[in-house]
Amino acid sequence: MLHTEASMTALREPGDELADATVATLFERGEVGKFNTLMRYVSTVGAPLPEGLPDVAREYLAATSYPPAWVDWGEMEKARLFFIDNNVHISTALSFASMPACYVVPAVAKLLSTTHGLAYPSRRMAETGQFTVYLMQPGAFEAGSRFIPAAQKVRLLHASIRHHLKRENRWDTETLGTPICQEDLIGGQMFFSLLVLDSLHRLNIHMSTEGAEAYYYAWRVVGAMLGIDQDAVPKTLDEARQFLDLYMIRHMGPSEEGAHLTRQLIDLYEEVVPGTFFDPVVSALIRYLIGDTCADWLRVPSTAWDTVVKTVPHLLGVLEAIEDRSPLGAWALDRLGSLTAVLELSSLTRGRVMHYAIPEELRKEYDVSSTPPRARRWIPPTSTVS
Repeated sequence: MLHTEASMTALREPGDELADATVATLFERGEVGKFNTLMRYVSTVGAPLPEGLPDVAREYLAATSYPPAWVDWGEMEKARLFFIDNNVHISTALSFASMPACYVVPAVAKLLSTTHGLAYPSRRMAETGQFTVYLMQPGAFEAGSRFIPAAQKVRLLHASIRHHLKRENRWDTETLGTPICQEDLIGGQMFFSLLVLDSLHRLNIHMSTEGAEAYYYAWRVVGAMLGIDQDAVPKTLDEARQFLDLYMIRHMGPSEEGAHLTRQLIDLYEEVVPGTFFDPVVSALIRYLIGDTCADWLRVPSTAWDTVVKTVPHLLGVLEAIEDRSPLGAWALDRLGSLTAVLELSSLTRGRVMHYAIPEELRKEYDVSSTPPRARRWIPPTSTVS
């Protein structure tokens, strides 16, 4: 289906009826703390639910414990292979394009600044990276996997944010619509699917149409698991392009919150990059992938590396040619990509499993009028082994 201004506006009111009702009941009965404690033990598909879990939570988990009936498992396998073949590039696109793109939408940036976004950008990046890795593991929907429990918890996290913002009158619903509304949920799905494919193309990564369509399809399945209305979600890449273009025209622009979030994100990435010489590459890569206009809105600094980064697609093109012509080269590059992606995720999580919990309260909004403090660079602990 093709969307219009009217159909998009209609998507600004609904949230997620099932998750919203579950969260409202947990808060009403004072059971959020108990739920969070017990749900730490529910991290894999098929794990027995712990004793004492609130009934409303059991009902929710039962109703959301399986993928949509329309899933084409052949397409999902194609998506998994596409991810394996391009994992480091996908990680780059998620980090340097998808995340900053979220901040170009002022309402989304405001929402993130009301939760944990400004204080702990590494947590959101770690959660997003871990979620994607769970999705693309073999048997992601089978017993023992971690994807479905993660999706169930993320869905409740979104609902809890809606609950807090409305209850505390910290959100202008009349002007901004429901927080984390269906339009923004679909927009986020486009950022993590179509925008990633756009970034791979900009980086000169060779992709088949079949692989790109399968990757997009996998995120449609994710959207269904996260409570996104599939009747409103674009079914094809062409329809997705029309939705994303209209969504960005309707909502993108500069904001103090967006600029502040971006500065925190840049500091985080520079903390991960070894040394300081290559720190400017972070800003240059963001600017290259999201474009100068959006980068200026987010106050991404221009650096001498802006020109150098433009040569990256040529280098990647050479590596892709090696991969296409040599099975051994393909294996080596895939292996290197897998290790790089794992190291990137490990640096963000500090080796921990990220737990998605319902916040019992939201942090106060941050003052975005001042320059944020620079993140402290992480230094690996000194080995005590002689």
